[in-house]
Amino acid sequence: MTKKGVVLTGAHFMNGDVACAEGAIAAGCRFFAGYPITPATEIAEHLSERMPEIGRIYIQMEDEIASIAAVIGASYAGLKSMTATSGPGFSLMQENIGLAVMTETPCVIVDIMRGGPSTGQPTMPGQQDVMQAKWGSHGDYEIIALAPSSVQEMFDLTVEAFNLSETYRTPTILLADEVVAHMWEKVVIPTAEKITTINRKKPNTSREEYMPFMPDNDLVPPMACFGDGYRFHATGLTHDEHGYPKTQDSEVQQKLVRRLCEKIRKNTDRIVRVEEVMLDDADIVVIAYGIVARAAFSAVRKARDSGIKAGLLRPITLWPFPEVHVTKIANHAKRIVVPEMNCGQLVREVERAAKETPVVLLSKLGEDPPTPAEVLEAIRRNSR
Repeated sequence: MTKKGVVLTGAHFMNGDVACAEGAIAAGCRFFAGYPITPATEIAEHLSERMPEIGRIYIQMEDEIASIAAVIGASYAGLKSMTATSGPGFSLMQENIGLAVMTETPCVIVDIMRGGPSTGQPTMPGQQDVMQAKWGSHGDYEIIALAPSSVQEMFDLTVEAFNLSETYRTPTILLADEVVAHMWEKVVIPTAEKITTINRKKPNTSREEYMPFMPDNDLVPPMACFGDGYRFHATGLTHDEHGYPKTQDSEVQQKLVRRLCEKIRKNTDRIVRVEEVMLDDADIVVIAYGIVARAAFSAVRKARDSGIKAGLLRPITLWPFPEVHVTKIANHAKRIVVPEMNCGQLVREVERAAKETPVVLLSKLGEDPPTPAEVLEAIRRNSR
């Protein structure tokens, strides 16, 4: 699988967690801090070998809180940084994810979803962290979360997560389910020159003029790192462009928080990615993500074979939610079916965007994702 001192290229047979780890390496990740937790442990295990081989840093921390704290610190020291966890660990990270949002710290958080609440089903899949990814920390903010449906996408979207994080100076989440993380498939890793990687903007002002949170026209501030020779203050408190706390100033609070939200909202068209399958004339549209989208794709094809005009919209970007795409299909679809491995999470966003078009939830919990037969039956039932 690995060759000492070499970044992998070519075709490989690997599971999703290993593909994610190799994606991080290909994206330029130089620091990983984590704590073992099923079903994300293989990411840490793989990187514990690979990172030292290629001169990068791996640290096993004492818990998930320390892991995300170390990732924030490493990012501010100038290193592309990542951690990986699952539901209970993701919960523990939320306060520091909010700190990363407020200090505009680029970093990647991989959450391999399993059944919950609490410790739940450590070895079984779930899609129960979708809303937590968006609203897990307190306060108003926007987040970016990507949902892979294949092992190849575990590689590709990890690279994309780093690029989005560096572009918008924000934590970015890879939100995968246990099945995608643990399945084995062919993965093609391009050579380095064929992989697009993005690095954070650096300041081009003098050290005396530099303000760490003064945005450019794209609402994203250039980022000086510790050791670059700039003196600046970074805090999770409400702060002005100089980074100094202004906790009693409502005008500064409003200006700062709105910018943190708007730098994502105003770039939604650039961030959002979806896959569209047979939507041009679809009367029944299935909206699914992660492993469930694979069952939905099979069901849509079988529905077409039986004369039902079915289509699939797969959100690759869960956050920002692809509202424009859902509203567009709702204008001609008679009904929308949303299969999820939860009691209903993304379906609420679909209902909001679909407006008057009826939306039906196919909810399933436990170790088995919805099958193609179950999704097909939901399509047939709602096409009458």
